[in-house]
Amino acid sequence: MIEVVAELSRGPVFLAGEALECVVTVTNPLPPTATSASSEALAWASAQIHCQFHASESRVALPPPDSSQPDVQPESQTVFLPHRGERGQCILSTPPKILFCDLRLDPGESKSYSYSEVLPIEGPPSFRGQSVKYVYKLTIGCQRVNSPITLLRVPLRVLVLTGFQDVRFPQDEAVAPSSPFLEEDEGGKKDSWLAELAGERLMAATSCRSLHLYNISDGRGKVGTFGIFKSVYRLGEDVVGTLNLGEGTVACLQFSVSLQTEECVQPEYQRRRGAGGAPSVSHVTHARHQESCLHTTRTSFSLPIPLSSTPGFCTAIVSLKWRLHFEFVTSREPGLVLLPPMEQPEPVTWTGPEQVPVDTFSWDLPIKVLPTSPTLASYAAPGPSTSTITI
Repeated sequence: MIEVVAELSRGPVFLAGEALECVVTVTNPLPPTATSASSEALAWASAQIHCQFHASESRVALPPPDSSQPDVQPESQTVFLPHRGERGQCILSTPPKILFCDLRLDPGESKSYSYSEVLPIEGPPSFRGQSVKYVYKLTIGCQRVNSPITLLRVPLRVLVLTGFQDVRFPQDEAVAPSSPFLEEDEGGKKDSWLAELAGERLMAATSCRSLHLYNISDGRGKVGTFGIFKSVYRLGEDVVGTLNLGEGTVACLQFSVSLQTEECVQPEYQRRRGAGGAPSVSHVTHARHQESCLHTTRTSFSLPIPLSSTPGFCTAIVSLKWRLHFEFVTSREPGLVLLPPMEQPEPVTWTGPEQVPVDTFSWDLPIKVLPTSPTLASYAAPGPSTSTITI
């Protein structure tokens, strides 16, 4: 019996383009007092990172798979296929790396091997949506002589830096790359240099503040003014907004605002509703604020962006966008007054009307959500950094 333990050096969350480092420890768990006949041997071990793609058949219409290029010996148990037994398709993988060959361990003996690989920068982010799923794993395959391959899988979460082409970064020395070698070295965007550059740009993109005001109106007049100080956020930040109802000509009785993601299947992959397909657009609410606001002149709200959520992205099959979804309940009666008279000669009992005719309407405000530090994401939503298997 041999025990194989894979431990990620820095948690399970990474930025695409970063170097993943994993320590693989192989141990013979028998006590050292056992005889030499109890030595254990492994023929080889190899490691590879891959991304599995799975689509909902009721939402996504995928083209039939290409059968002209079948997988190499898919039924063979002696060929290292990291995605063997996984749901969906393997859409991305790194070249396999051999950790060791012809390893023999005496009772109580243990040996450790280091595996390092740069996560592909062109892949999608980790995402578990209603229409599609992108799942990353590090798979380690081990084999005894004349035995099937045993697979050890370590789940990963990959954050992808997307949307920078739409974000203007201030040309300020304070947010410039702190390493003088970044501009000269062509490989500076990889490994830890990529993380440093990404951190600087994320800070620059999300630190700019400028008040944006939006007039909110229905068909009968102005309801109020909404103000927000920025439209680009990182995971873990709070979306803070203010609502000024004192300037409105239509009385607002209640409002709610939801922080939502919108998952949309690209038109060429949408399944037709008439063929039994589900809606091609789905929404998930991550935070919500609701308030009764009659006679309120000014109010505010704060909605946290979960660290475990996925930043906005777009692939050939699906796109994910973030938005603030507002719902307003307004009175149909002009000049609605539901407060008792302020001047009364003697105390009286006052009750509000039992019924008020109302209208409702909604409004959506798009925002951008970018990744955050992988270390911060690992602390807030800890995942398994160690996986074990016994052969």
